[in-house]
Amino acid sequence: MQGIHIVYGLVGALAIALTVAAFTDIRRRQIDNWLNAAVAAGAPLFWWATGLTLWPGVALQLALAAITFFVLAGLFALKAMGGGDVKLLTALALWMPALLFLKLLVIMAVAGGILTMAMSMWHIARRQKDKLKIPYGIAIATAGLWIITTTDWATLHAATAG
Repeated sequence: MQGIHIVYGLVGALAIALTVAAFTDIRRRQIDNWLNAAVAAGAPLFWWATGLTLWPGVALQLALAAITFFVLAGLFALKAMGGGDVKLLTALALWMPALLFLKLLVIMAVAGGILTMAMSMWHIARRQKDKLKIPYGIAIATAGLWIITTTDWATLHAATAG
């Protein structure tokens, strides 16, 4: 491990990026590419700071991100998910092991279900005729922030560190 302060600084930056993603998705129904790129670019620094080994550690993170992208790109093709959401989740997959990422997906699904119900009720109450667009970046950010605040990031990759 290179330094506990660097690890928590990077995780803090990730938390800020998730918060920005949620607010931009609320305002514009868009998560900017530069923000997704910044989240992805922070992952290799995080790997270095936590001492993640190239094999199998980094290889597993890249495989998880690739699987995430291909599955979610299919949902994007079906118009079931936005492109920014796909890119943000793919970038987040670079930061955490598979089981922790699965936990993030479960929390995201619950938060997304609550968000969808609330926005649907609001939409119906206001008698809006236009198509309902859910800012799912809120659910992604909520899940990500939940994971950030409940994970011991200093020892996350200890088992795979060399």
